[in-house]
Amino acid sequence: MRKSSILFVLLFCIAYIQAQFKIDYDPSIQSKEIQYFSPVGDQYVGDCIPFFHNGVYYLYWLLDEGHHSALGGLGGHQWALSTTKDLKNWQHHPIAIGIDEDWEKSICTGSIGFYKGTYYAFYATRLINERNEVNEQLSYATSKDGIHYEKQKPNPFYISAPGYSKRHFRDPKVVIDPDGTFHLFVTSIADNYIIREGRGALVHLTSKDLKNWEVHEPLISGMLHEPECVDYFLWNGWYYLIYGQAGDTYYVKSRSAYGPWEYPESQALLEQWSNVAKTAEFTGDRRILAGWIPSKHENRDNGDERFGGSIVLREVSQLPNGDFTTKFPEEVIPKTKTLQPDRWIVSENATKQGNDILINARGEIGGAYMQQLPYNCRITLEIEPDGNNHEYGLFLRANEKAGDGYKLSFSSNLRTVQLHDAHIEAVEGLDRPIKVDIILKGDIIDVCIDNKRCVVNRLAEKKGEYAWLYAKQGKVKFKNIQVETLAD
Repeated sequence: MRKSSILFVLLFCIAYIQAQFKIDYDPSIQSKEIQYFSPVGDQYVGDCIPFFHNGVYYLYWLLDEGHHSALGGLGGHQWALSTTKDLKNWQHHPIAIGIDEDWEKSICTGSIGFYKGTYYAFYATRLINERNEVNEQLSYATSKDGIHYEKQKPNPFYISAPGYSKRHFRDPKVVIDPDGTFHLFVTSIADNYIIREGRGALVHLTSKDLKNWEVHEPLISGMLHEPECVDYFLWNGWYYLIYGQAGDTYYVKSRSAYGPWEYPESQALLEQWSNVAKTAEFTGDRRILAGWIPSKHENRDNGDERFGGSIVLREVSQLPNGDFTTKFPEEVIPKTKTLQPDRWIVSENATKQGNDILINARGEIGGAYMQQLPYNCRITLEIEPDGNNHEYGLFLRANEKAGDGYKLSFSSNLRTVQLHDAHIEAVEGLDRPIKVDIILKGDIIDVCIDNKRCVVNRLAEKKGEYAWLYAKQGKVKFKNIQVETLAD
């Protein structure tokens, strides 16, 4: 075959493959319930990019198919969009920023800015360079309505910053000054570093014309991993920088725009199974955090994390010292339809006092159980520890001896809450009365402690019909226990 014919065939195959890369995403058939949302079929939610403007909460998110396996494992992600004005009624839209060219192997995470009537979407494009190496380079698109975007040229507009990795150069966070200066904080790894565990850094770029960019000192450095999916904002006199480390979400705070940064007393945004969460403001000086609950390999309880999963929202509150707390946003809590009757049965070392259950298990263990726990339900209760305890909590979807279920434990000594293999630390107040809110929906169990801290997990294997209350080595009262079946 002649070379010209070979070239023609190759070009035809490339065009054919590109033409075949279309994710069949239909916004009209998707659930309008946003909490724990994932698309219909073999599609999933990746990194979330929330933005608020003119009364509308725009939730952009990476549309994933096949758990990052598309286009040779480079992702093939595109930006999908869901919007709301009240957090209750959501509208899903067609793809906002998609893959249009053969060289675009993934439209990666980024951010939105608004300036003089135009929405600016900055993102990284993952590609393979002429040396067959994976690179991430910066691109942007503009829109007049925040829904329909047009990519701008040159595309990409910025290849790499001197002294930083070309492979890891993504997730640009944009901040636009009143004078029109664009700041980009870009995830990367520094070529030169003091300690290997401190290579991760945020490149700081500025420009007034989106063509000529100046590189400044990094906004933050010394990270073990590249700081992913960055969020940055000013709120009530505090500047905040949120960043991901291997999926987990951390934050630091400062009274000055670029630091020095203070580490908070507790990392309230850190939930092991809520990945790289970012925030946007909302009506009434509120901030709504959006992350995603990853899938697990073969849907096993202890399976390895897989890219793509379900949306999870939190409401962030601010303490007087600038630290954060989190809780379920009231508007997205799943609706319930049936209040289950009081069917709690006490075992040894436990007594019923009206609708309350007292477990007195100093030097022992005690419990109470309820049968026929609805698979999809909401459990709310108050817990009052009396003195010191080894631990207390619940077993969910368990059997008659509180075995083969999911343990939700509270330790006031360690200041930890654990839900199966997920735990959160530095949880204050576990030695005092607390309120606990638990959502069980499908394979997701989501817990809010005293409207201050949350922990979530994806747990699919256990389907027992028992719920147990328990206490070890102490005295605990469980009050105002309600179990409600979810409406859907």
